[in-house]
Amino acid sequence: MAQVTEAQFQKDPVLALSQAIDSGSLYQVRQMIKTLPTAGIAHLLESSPPKARSVLWQLIDKDAEGEVIQYLNEDLQNDILSELNAEQVAELTEGLETDDLADILQQLPQQLSSQVLQAMDQQDRHRVERILSYDEDTAGGLMNTDTITVRRNHTVELVLRYLRRHERIPEMTDNLLVVNRDDEFLGILPLREVLVSDPNTSVREVMREDIEAIPVGMEATHVAQLFEQHDWVSAPVVDGEGKLLGRITIDDVVDVIRDSTEHSLMSMAGLDEEDDTFAPVVKTARRRALWLGVNLMTAVFASIVIYLFQDTIDQVVYLAVLMPIVANMGGVAGTQTLTLVIRSLALGHISPSNSRWLLIRELGVAGLNGTLWALVVAMITLFWYGDLRLSLIIAAAMLINLVIAALAGAYLPLFLKRINIDPALAGTVALTTVTDSIGFFTFLGLAQVFYL
Repeated sequence: MAQVTEAQFQKDPVLALSQAIDSGSLYQVRQMIKTLPTAGIAHLLESSPPKARSVLWQLIDKDAEGEVIQYLNEDLQNDILSELNAEQVAELTEGLETDDLADILQQLPQQLSSQVLQAMDQQDRHRVERILSYDEDTAGGLMNTDTITVRRNHTVELVLRYLRRHERIPEMTDNLLVVNRDDEFLGILPLREVLVSDPNTSVREVMREDIEAIPVGMEATHVAQLFEQHDWVSAPVVDGEGKLLGRITIDDVVDVIRDSTEHSLMSMAGLDEEDDTFAPVVKTARRRALWLGVNLMTAVFASIVIYLFQDTIDQVVYLAVLMPIVANMGGVAGTQTLTLVIRSLALGHISPSNSRWLLIRELGVAGLNGTLWALVVAMITLFWYGDLRLSLIIAAAMLINLVIAALAGAYLPLFLKRINIDPALAGTVALTTVTDSIGFFTFLGLAQVFYL
């Protein structure tokens, strides 16, 4: 029976796991898995086909299952947790950070989520329910309640004694949070100040009061921007009355940034960023069918435009050969502008005050590029067919379509966002409809005017 070596496992763990399953040497793989960090085990699970996953999950130590599951995508989390009852889910997730546990429960069916909450002890249930009351894409949904608070009239010595009473302090703790008797946020006390200050110094003397807490309803993407701008490791979260509710840490912000990036990339193809790479065929096909249907409708619309000029195409057959050039160039130019605007919206760079300048800039770029490539295509067309009239028609159509594409690429995301539609998801389809339809209509319309 072939044995999987540690070198093979390190080089290609997925292949090594597959070979181990076939050979039956699972004990050896279990020992190798123990050498991986929990995030590495989660990555191995996500990278394995369904058959290998079920075996791999059985090889993971029970004590590590909760840590592993928090790193999995939502699809895989649901597949694993759906096989468990409420008590088993509560046991598996015991010890997780409150915000991580809330994220997992939000993905479960409502009935199972409620049962899991009932299976938890009262204190943990109260903390999780507090976070679940906020939208997951807000500061309230990101925050954790594991804060250490002090009063400003305390001395540094008292703060140090207080800290030593804890078995451990929460991860990512770089500041202690200063509050009054009503739990209103007053400022932060950096741990570095605690370590180097005179023990008799009061918190009031070394605390920072220039820190603005994050409102609990702030959008997660805006929170990520603030962390990026200020290089924060953690930040306090307050309610509308200024009372401290919890804190957000950099690891949660990294997740927001990663999810936002994946969302923008995957949405352009109509996919979900949480889609499982190795999901079953039927499940994957069902999810993609709707997007294919939407794209079919845009293609049908463009075909209708072509149909309107069928007589013109019959008269000048060359038009059928040149049509794709006009539409494709418009699509590429529009996509460039669309991608830039969607990225700028995600980063918070665009506002009503500068959107007009952006539009003028993009129209200028489209005008210059449109003129350049219209001349190039006109010369190629003249060389191919020796028809000056056809060359001028395609040049004019290309210039018009590139300018329209820039206009659509700049304003479609702004319009979609204003009506609460995700620009990353709907922008590409809308842009394709505009550039194809306008491109065909302009080119064939000009041809009909000058040839018939």
